[in-house]
Amino acid sequence: MHSGSMRDLLAPAAPRPVPLSSGAPSGATRRPVGRWPGGRWPVRLLVALLLAQMAFAMVTTAVRQTPTIDEPVYVGAAAEYVREHRLRHNPEHPPLGKLVIGVGVALADPHIDASFTGDQGRVGRHLLYESGNDPWRLMLWARLPMIVLTSLFGLVVFAFARELAGAVGGLAALALYCLSPDVIAHGSLATLDVPAAGFVLTSAWLVWRARRRPRLYVPLAGIALGAALATKMSTLPAVAVLMVSAAMSVWHARAGGRRLVRAVAGAGVVALAAIGVVWAVYLVVDPRLRWTPEQQVPVVHGARGLLVDLLPFPEAYRDGMRVQFGLENRPWQGFLFGRLYEGSLWYYLPAALLVKTPLGALALWAAGAVVLVAVRRLRPAAPYVLAAPVVLLAAAMQGARDLGTRYAVFLPLFLAVAAGCLLVVRRRWVPVAVAVLVAFVGVGSVRTYPFYLPYSNEAFGGPGRTREWLHDSNVDWGQDLGRLAERLREGYAGQRVWLVYKGSGVPGFYGIRSADPRRVPVSEVRGLLVVSDSAAAKATGRLAALIGGSRPVEHVGHSITIYRR
Repeated sequence: MHSGSMRDLLAPAAPRPVPLSSGAPSGATRRPVGRWPGGRWPVRLLVALLLAQMAFAMVTTAVRQTPTIDEPVYVGAAAEYVREHRLRHNPEHPPLGKLVIGVGVALADPHIDASFTGDQGRVGRHLLYESGNDPWRLMLWARLPMIVLTSLFGLVVFAFARELAGAVGGLAALALYCLSPDVIAHGSLATLDVPAAGFVLTSAWLVWRARRRPRLYVPLAGIALGAALATKMSTLPAVAVLMVSAAMSVWHARAGGRRLVRAVAGAGVVALAAIGVVWAVYLVVDPRLRWTPEQQVPVVHGARGLLVDLLPFPEAYRDGMRVQFGLENRPWQGFLFGRLYEGSLWYYLPAALLVKTPLGALALWAAGAVVLVAVRRLRPAAPYVLAAPVVLLAAAMQGARDLGTRYAVFLPLFLAVAAGCLLVVRRRWVPVAVAVLVAFVGVGSVRTYPFYLPYSNEAFGGPGRTREWLHDSNVDWGQDLGRLAERLREGYAGQRVWLVYKGSGVPGFYGIRSADPRRVPVSEVRGLLVVSDSAAAKATGRLAALIGGSRPVEHVGHSITIYRR
C-alpha cells in the first residue's frame, strides 16, 4: 500500500448534495420528502410516545411472565460473568448479550452459590429457585436492560428510515417496529435474538451513512457488526454483506485514483473492528481468557471444521461454533399447520412468518421492498436495507431447528425501514394507505396485549388459535406457569392436577402441586390434565391417548390448556 495512512484512504470527497433528507446521500439534489408540518418538536413527541407505549407493553408483559426455556441459562451465565469473571457455561452464544443481562442481574444483587456445580440449565434453575432469590424480581431485573436496548434500536429504525424517506417515513417505520408483536415479545425477554438483530441493523445504517463520511462511520459500522457477532453466532452470514456494503460506500464517497484500494480498505476496517470487538467482549468477561468447557464439545469435520479453525476469534468462540454445529446435527421435531414432522422444512420460516406477522405489516413490507428497488432515487439504498435480511433469512432457512420466528426477528427491523420508504411515492393515496395499514397493525397489537408471544394474525384466528399452526417459542415457551398457578388457585382449588409442562420454571415454587400423568397407567389419571401446548402439539403414545380422552375446559395465556378427565 502507498505510504498514505488508512485515514487518508477513507477520507470523504467534497460534500455531495443531499437528495432525500439531511442524512441520505446519492443522486441528484431534491427537496426533503416527508417533512412533518410544524417542525421538529411534533416529530420528537411522536417518537417519544411510540417508544413509551412499546416500553410500557414490554415491561408490563415481562412482569407477568415466568422464565422461558432459554432465559435461566442466560441469566445463570450472566451471573457467572459478573461475579466470577469466568467463561464456563453456554459457549454456543458469545458473551455480549449476557453481559447486558448481567447489568440487571448485578443491580438485583442475588445470592449466588459459587460452589454449585451442574450443567448450564441446572445452574440457572438453582440461581432462580434454590438459592433464596425471588425469581420474579430477578427475572424482571434481568429483562430490563434488554427492554432498554430494544427501545434504543427503535431510534435506529427511525433514523434510518428518516434519512431515506423523511420524518413521516421515519415515523411510519418506527410505528411498525414498536407495534410488532414479535419484537415486543422477544424484546421483553432476557434472550439474545432482538439485540443481535438490532446490532446488525445498526451496522447496516452506519455503513449507509459512510457514503458521506466513511472515516467516521466505517469503523463505527464495524463496531456494531462486532457487537452482533459477540451476541449471536447466527449473525456471521451478515459479515460478507456488510463488508461489501462498506466497500460500496467508500467507493461512492471518494472519487479519483486509488478508489478500489480505498474501497477494499473500507471493507477491511469493518472486519478488523468487528474482530476487535469480539475479542474485547471475551476479555471483559475474563482478561486471562481461561476456558475449560463444562460440556462436551463435538469434533467438527469437513468444510465446517475448516471454517471454525479459520475464525480469528478466541477458542471459546470457536468451541461455541462447534457446539452449534453439533446441535444442527441432532434430530429435531417440527410442527407446522398441525403437522408434526422429523427434521426441518426449508419453507418453515416463511410459513411461520405468514402466521405471526400482522397482515398490515406484511403488505407494507412487500410494498416497501418493491419501492426501494423500483424508485430511482431510493435504489442506492436497497442493498443496505435488503441484502443483510435476505442473506440472514436464507441462512436461517437452512437450519435444523424449526422452533420459531425468533430466528428471523431481524425482518421486522429491516423491513420496517423499507416500509417507511413508501412515503417517497408521490401519490395522494399513499399516505392514507400507509396510515390505514399501520393503524390496522396497531389495533391487532393492542388486542393481543399482553399475550405477544403466542400472537398470530387475523387470517389465522389470532393468538387463541396459534397452537393449531405452530409450537415452541411461537406460542408456548414456558412463559405462563405463573398464570397457571393463579388460575388453579382461583378456579380449581383442591382438585387433583396432572401436569405436563414444557419450560424452565419450577411448578412447585408457584404453588402447583401436581404429578406427571405419563408415569402412571392411563386409567389412574382423573381430575385436571394440564398440558403445555407445545407438548400437546408433539404428543404421541400415552400423552396423546390422555389428551384424546379428555375434554378441554380452559386455556391459560394461549399457551397452556386445562383438560378435564
